[in-house]
Amino acid sequence: MKVIFLLQNLIKTFFVLLLVVVISCAKSANAFEFSMNKLTLDENIVEELRLNVPSEYRETWLKAEQDIWEPWLSKQDGFLGRKIFYNQKTEEALLLVKWKNKNLWKNISDEEVNKMQKIYEENVTSSLGVETNPFKFIYEGELFEQK
Repeated sequence: MKVIFLLQNLIKTFFVLLLVVVISCAKSANAFEFSMNKLTLDENIVEELRLNVPSEYRETWLKAEQDIWEPWLSKQDGFLGRKIFYNQKTEEALLLVKWKNKNLWKNISDEEVNKMQKIYEENVTSSLGVETNPFKFIYEGELFEQK
């Protein structure tokens, strides 16, 4: 009888401890989630773009980036700058565009971006004497600075 009573108390204690651990983990996850949500609204964000740029067209691509996108971006509210990288081995371009916050970046309308993309593609195809834009979009993502 005494053994059964001790086992019952041991099982109850185990489940109470398990419940405490589960609750504390759940609170930690929610606290982390809140801080990330706050970060995405208030903090700087970097737009990450990856493109396939054949090496024979690299100079034309760079010129179009500087002549078309750079002036337009510099007029956008919240634009803080950008860096352009090129991997010769993979023929992949990486563009990192820094914004004051996600809201200002995402407030730019799709119509406006599409209009600039069309101007950019017309510039590229005309410069290269080709019918379609040879710079294929690979990836777009968001990066947050870690402090």
